[in-house]
Order: sequence, then structure tokens, then C-alpha cells
Amino acid sequence: MLSLVLPKGSLERATLELFDAADLTVRRASDRDYHASVADPRIDRVRFLRPQEIPVYVAEGLFDFGITGRDWITETGADVASLGELEYSKATSEPVRVVLAVPAASGWESVGDLPDGIRISTEFPALTRRFLEENGIKAMVTPSHGATEAKVPDIVDAIVDLTETGSSLRRNGLKIIHTLLTSYTELIANHDSLADPAKRAAMEDVALLLRGAIRARGNVLLKLNVADADLAAVTEILPAMTSPTITSLARGGMHAVEAVVPKRGVNTLIPALRSAGARDILEIPISKIIE
Repeated sequence: MLSLVLPKGSLERATLELFDAADLTVRRASDRDYHASVADPRIDRVRFLRPQEIPVYVAEGLFDFGITGRDWITETGADVASLGELEYSKATSEPVRVVLAVPAASGWESVGDLPDGIRISTEFPALTRRFLEENGIKAMVTPSHGATEAKVPDIVDAIVDLTETGSSLRRNGLKIIHTLLTSYTELIANHDSLADPAKRAAMEDVALLLRGAIRARGNVLLKLNVADADLAAVTEILPAMTSPTITSLARGGMHAVEAVVPKRGVNTLIPALRSAGARDILEIPISKIIE
């Protein structure tokens, strides 16, 4: 029913891990194969392409939906529908940023400090030119095809580049003076495909599973038993995402308690629960949380 396009390159591994966690495992003959499949009746064709190409191909109807970054949607100006942000990137769950970076020793601290005629290299020439025009800066913008930060200062004076943490820029003697765009990964759809009720329902099902897998990351399910006399003390220290589920047991005066809690800190939480009166504590990994 649906044709899906996924990003090749830096987002590839994180995307495959997300689909696997969502029970939408992507299968292909090798890591170099651009054709793949998903054992799901809603998806009958899967391709891998560079993320900068994906918005255009989805807009043109070559694919029903796909995953790319808001940075490439903005750069290409592609007319696509968004099925929502997917909060992951190649290394973290944080968004990436398209930033303007200059040599740390340049003395430039803001956009207003940039001189006319400045040379800027970037993989986002359209986005960069729009930004410079809006700020009244006359510059020479040259497209970059990789290793953008290495072009300063011998080839260009500044760069507009993508970063998650900024560490690579700092290692190359650069400092960030402005963020042009904050970009999450997005699930996007072709407008005509989204207007088809059957395709829309199928895409929304896939989006639900992906969001559930992301929401489950960093969380575990705790199950424990507690006596009535200790119930208040135990639930008070339990950092549940919502109110914990409490069930009275057949054994008199005992309750079963379940709660989804952050994995980080569970090493100190479990002993605290035990001290407060919890017994038979189970820590269970979870793959999806569906709201």
C-alpha cells in the first residue's frame, strides 16, 4: 500500500534502530543495498536515499512518506505534509542545529559584525542566502560537499553547518555566533497520499508505533508488591510517568503496584522502594509506550 523512503548516511543507523524498536524491522541484503522491505502489510516498498533528496521526492509523489530533517525540508522548500517530529538524531535524542560559525579569533560575536563580501561555505546555500538577505549582509556563498569546517580560514571566512553538540566546530577553531534553524527528524508525507483515507490511516499507524518506540527510550517498567501500611510511603517516592497502577491482591492487605519510570536513577530508586516497604520488585524493559 505505502512506499517509504529512509535516510542513507548519518541518520541511517539510528533510523534502523528506531524501526526495529517499533516492530517495523527493515530488512535488506546488505548495508550497501538501497532497496529494502518491512514485514508489514501497510508498507510494500522501501528505499534508502540521501536525506537532502527525500523532501523533493516525497513532494513529487515518488514516495508516499519518508523520514528526513526539517533542515532539508527548509533548504529545498519542498511542499510536504508533516506527520510529526521524531525526537532522535544520529547520536542523541536532541535536535540538530544549522549554525553560523566563524573563526574563534575573528572578533566577530554576532551577525551584525560580519563584513560585506564575507565568504561563506555551506551545504545549505538556499537557506543561508535567505538568512543573509533578511539580515542585509552581502556575502559570497559557495556550496560545500563535505568537511565544511576544514575550509576555514584558507578557503572561506565562515561556514553555515549542521551540528549536534558543536564539539567538532570547536576542535577546528570555530565558534558559533548564530543558530539559523533548529531541526528535528520528521516523518513527512505526500499531500495526495495523505488525502487518501486508507493511506492516511496506514501512515498514522506507522507514526504511532515510531512515537511509541521513542517515548519508551530511557524508561523501564517497575512491578512490586507492598503492604497496605506501606503503600503511601512507596507511591510517594515512585516517579511514575502517570499515576501508578495499584491492584489489591487476594492476599489480605497487599497491593501490586506498576509504574513506568526513567531508567536513569533506577539503581537508587529500587533500594529506596525496598526500604519504604516494597517487596518482590521487578524491573522490566519496555519497547513502546502508546498514548
